Amino acid sequence: MNINVPTPLRSYTGGQQTVSVPGATVGEALESLTGAYPELRQHLYSAEGKLRSFVNLYLNDDDIRYLPLKEATPVEDSDELSIIPSIAGGY
Repeated sequence: MNINVPTPLRSYTGGQQTVSVPGATVGEALESLTGAYPELRQHLYSAEGKLRSFVNLYLNDDDIRYLPLKEATPVEDSDELSIIPSIAGGY
């Protein structure tokens, strides 16, 4: 499956916008990604190993937070996972 990496995190993937990884579920694909690019882990996961609240993941067009199995959702090789960091700001 392909994982789309946002611009702020591409320095941890050697500048790659899209990374192909193996995995049968969203969680396994993320483990493959952070296994290949270990410095990326701290930006996606807390010290307790939970996905950070400001990291949004979309499997194709679906936010995984609203899928019944969340990170355990099965994936196909043709699926795309997009990492979308939340953006906060003010004036």
